[in-house]
Amino acid sequence: LASRGGNSPDGRKVKGTIHWVSASRNVKCTANLYDKLFTKEDMSDLPEGKSPVDYLNKDSLKKVQFIGEEALIDAKVQQPLQFERIAYFTRAKTPEGELVFNRTVLLKDSKKL
Repeated sequence: LASRGGNSPDGRKVKGTIHWVSASRNVKCTANLYDKLFTKEDMSDLPEGKSPVDYLNKDSLKKVQFIGEEALIDAKVQQPLQFERIAYFTRAKTPEGELVFNRTVLLKDSKKL
């Protein structure tokens, strides 16, 4: 606890914090990680004979299963939440009430996700 906030009493600079989820009190969730829909930067300048379909990004949506805190059960649809200092997510509306979260905004980070 003494290193909370990045500085510890002994002078160490802490660069990260470990987060944990209880093994006995958790929920299964899905995260939808959206990326650019097209692989070409300027879709208004297509070569002759090509269509937008030729430039669809096959990785524009990745679904990731994860274990989350049971408090996520109470998240409201479209409520913004920050997960692990990675990105902001909102809960998706699902017919079965599943816990699905859509990534809405990436946080600036020097690491590649």
